[in-house]
Amino acid sequence: MSDRESMEYDVVVVGAGPAGLSAAIRLKQLAEAEGRELSVCVLEKGSEVGAHILSGAVVDPIALNELIPNWKELDSPLSVPVTDNQHWVLSKNGKWEMPHLMMPPFMNNKGTYTLSLGNLCRWLASQAENLGVEIFPGFAAAEILFDEDGAVKGVATGDMGISRTGEHKGDYQPGMELHGKYTFFAEGARGHLTKELKRLFDLERDCDPQVYGIGLKELWDIDPAKHVPGRVIHTQGWPLDDAWGGGFLYHQANNQVALGFVVALDYKNPWLSPFEEFQRWKQHPDIKAILEGGRRVSYGARAINEGGWQSVPKLTFPGGALIGCSAGFVNVPRIKGSHTAMKSGMLAAEAAFDALKADRKQDELASYPDALNASWVAKELKMVRNAEPAVAKFGGTVGTLVSGLDLWMRYLKIGLPFTLKHKHTDAESLWKANICPKIDYPKPDGVISFDRLSSVFISGVNHEEDQPVHLTLKDASVPIEVNLREFEAPEQRYCPAGVYEIVGREEGEPRLQINAQNCVHCKTCDIKDPTQNINWVVPEGGGGPNYPNM
Repeated sequence: MSDRESMEYDVVVVGAGPAGLSAAIRLKQLAEAEGRELSVCVLEKGSEVGAHILSGAVVDPIALNELIPNWKELDSPLSVPVTDNQHWVLSKNGKWEMPHLMMPPFMNNKGTYTLSLGNLCRWLASQAENLGVEIFPGFAAAEILFDEDGAVKGVATGDMGISRTGEHKGDYQPGMELHGKYTFFAEGARGHLTKELKRLFDLERDCDPQVYGIGLKELWDIDPAKHVPGRVIHTQGWPLDDAWGGGFLYHQANNQVALGFVVALDYKNPWLSPFEEFQRWKQHPDIKAILEGGRRVSYGARAINEGGWQSVPKLTFPGGALIGCSAGFVNVPRIKGSHTAMKSGMLAAEAAFDALKADRKQDELASYPDALNASWVAKELKMVRNAEPAVAKFGGTVGTLVSGLDLWMRYLKIGLPFTLKHKHTDAESLWKANICPKIDYPKPDGVISFDRLSSVFISGVNHEEDQPVHLTLKDASVPIEVNLREFEAPEQRYCPAGVYEIVGREEGEPRLQINAQNCVHCKTCDIKDPTQNINWVVPEGGGGPNYPNM
């Protein structure tokens, strides 16, 4: 028996993102409609709801229309409709604008809004609390709990007040157990508990490996004369060469632009730095012209699911379900996932509510995947399932043409007679450093481009320094004996926050230094480490970035 205190709920939700909050709201709506009592809690590892949420974002309100039909009357943050779409193909000093007529109609942004996804989650949290949902920010779910039959029965939050050496400090507090008849995991991309659930229940046995991108983002105040509310710009091409990705620049409210850069994590060259590619992209004449005279106000980074429909795992297991980006419902060519995440949470909530009405608990919610497969989420993701793997297989130029042809044929209800596969994980894609060209990145100018440490500073990141390091190594010898020797320690470059550093080389005694206090919880190290020796686990609740408007 555990000596931790416990609390009982009908449904426990791990993660206060779009999926988790939508699930909680839908559960309480269903209970209210039938006059039933239903207890729902949501755990959030960030210091507040929205603190760890990072996305472009352009939001399709299709799921919100279903969840809260009168959202326009409730002071929601969806206030800037997309009014102008531009897609640029960049060369080093110029651009070619791709006509939107080349894209099938379901790829456009008609009826969408650009905003801070963090602010949308804050608003959703207020709607959930109005319905009686209990939300606990600053409490990180650190452990999955099981009943005697092996079904998930909830989660436990992490202990607080443990020193780096494992001793109890004066402010020590043991974790709390949250027991649920059903538990939803809405941790976002590469959630650490989700990763364990996939292993324990073999949830990926019938799907392709999940693949990812890293998205880096900055928020800028720009010259009002250059601001066009609702303008959305996407780019591809320069500065990436062998790797695939692209940039975005969204004109949002209050003379701000959200801009960022995404790099697919299947890149081969270990000398590549996604952060430096982002800084270089901002120096393109057409991007720089928008930013000049402005001021950078925030920075962050996050992994993004890019596997698509063929990488969606089994969604259920005894006692719970995966929802949102824990399952991987991102529509990659549309660069959107919040609407599909929300709908998945709503469908899981409906399945759980039906089960609870029938006095069931901790079994498999088989009606959830059935409902999802019959929904517009499945239809949308199946339509675009070849887009990302086409680019991965054929490269940026040819892959764009192949994926465009496939999208048009599916729109015309013809469809290419195959589904492209993801055969390898991103960790398996790196080549040895000695056969790859080094990349010479320019020094930051401190005006348009910046270094990582000054960027981390404006992310608001904070961790209690005297706590166990949450970036753990399975084998402490691997970073030097394998990663440094064969790949020139790529963790120094793929991390967007300067967490990993090789020190002592000049003295002939190199070692990996982990600056865990810098971590922005992007999960890239857990994904891209070629030896899969790095395992990301949660730090104390409330640690990490504090994004105000991302």
